[in-house]
Amino acid sequence: MSLIASDQFRIVVGLGKSGMSLVRFLARRGVAFAVADTRANPPELATLRRDYPHVEVRCGDLDVEFLCRASELLVSPGLALATPALQQAAARGVKLSGDIELFARNAQAPIVAISGSNAKSTVTTLVGDMAAAAGKRVAVGGNLGTPALDLLADDVELYVLELSSFQLETTDQLNAEVATVLNISEDHMDRYSGLPAYHLAKHRIFRGARQVVYNRQDALTRPLMGEGLPCWTFGLNKPDFKAFGLREENGQKYLAFEFQNLMPVSELKIRGAHNQANALAALALGHAVGLPFEPMLAALRTFTGLAHRCQWLRERGGVNYYDDSKATNVGAALAAIEGLGADIDGKLVLVAGGDGKGADFSSLQAPVAAHCRAVVLLGRDAERIAAVLGDSVPLVRVKTLDEAVERCAALAQPGDAVLLSPACASLDMFKNYEERGRLFAQAVEGLS
Repeated sequence: MSLIASDQFRIVVGLGKSGMSLVRFLARRGVAFAVADTRANPPELATLRRDYPHVEVRCGDLDVEFLCRASELLVSPGLALATPALQQAAARGVKLSGDIELFARNAQAPIVAISGSNAKSTVTTLVGDMAAAAGKRVAVGGNLGTPALDLLADDVELYVLELSSFQLETTDQLNAEVATVLNISEDHMDRYSGLPAYHLAKHRIFRGARQVVYNRQDALTRPLMGEGLPCWTFGLNKPDFKAFGLREENGQKYLAFEFQNLMPVSELKIRGAHNQANALAALALGHAVGLPFEPMLAALRTFTGLAHRCQWLRERGGVNYYDDSKATNVGAALAAIEGLGADIDGKLVLVAGGDGKGADFSSLQAPVAAHCRAVVLLGRDAERIAAVLGDSVPLVRVKTLDEAVERCAALAQPGDAVLLSPACASLDMFKNYEERGRLFAQAVEGLS
């Protein structure tokens, strides 16, 4: 039974992918609504006018009087809640909500909820694969792939959701069966007042959760909540009670639960310490919702990684090439540099740069000095990164990705890896991080 009262009027604010899922959801349930978007020509406008010609839509500057006609504004994650028109409407008693809040009110099956600065998509996909291998009717989406509201169905046995801090800002009570924040590092500092505000947004994922999973090597992921909730941890050290980690036996590293070895790390197709942490996090989440180990480990053995997330592209002249274009913040780039750097015989030739979103690049200096042969820089914030790296490693400036790949191929030696892990968003030069990764892969394939 839906908890939505159909006699109340709602306005969907933002007509992108999640906005359109809200439109479909409200229309299916016969709820009265309108749509507003700050852009003159939002991405889904033609679809809305074709499929829902009777829905009122207003484009351009938000009109506070219009917004105040609604009992609830369903705000898309791309629009900051600090937007003055939204704040003025809220001050006049209009509720600000979002698609994940509506999803939580209507979902009939348990939810596995996953957030974090990095690795959300990999862990979400892994848990979905594990549930499918265990024979569950599982629906996977949220911030990744299918919008959450489009997943709602009566026959689903388990929902696995990737959630961004922006989605969590408009979520009051998620009531997940198990929730996790995988890691916390600076991201979206152009939208938050600082790390504490970003941290608090992420931690809304734990509201109403029945179990929690956290990273015991990242104190910021530990839920700020009382005792008594079942708690599981993961980390790259030895596990003890209710914990997943790494154990070593006869020179071989194993993924382990408590005091039991589960499988050798060497059987993972995904490389690097950060991916071992991702595998352990996925095991912890799956175990919390009762998935047996055998199908979970089978799913891990066949998982080759997601596109643009430390994805292996090719080997040429003893050098491996990796596309980590999804590393749109410093924390993600650090994970790839340290994880892959420790996992190869040679050194990394790193491609970095783009739109830094106001981030502090200083934490790159030590790992780059330790693991990189050279850094090839491009994009808007190339010089900001160069200033931080100083003379710790040779720096090369380029204008295009094609030029970057040519320079990398010349610099790399057998045993090395060339890694695109930009630590920046892509929008200064590309449509999105996928396009950046695709063009990098094309340039790599084009090497003779």
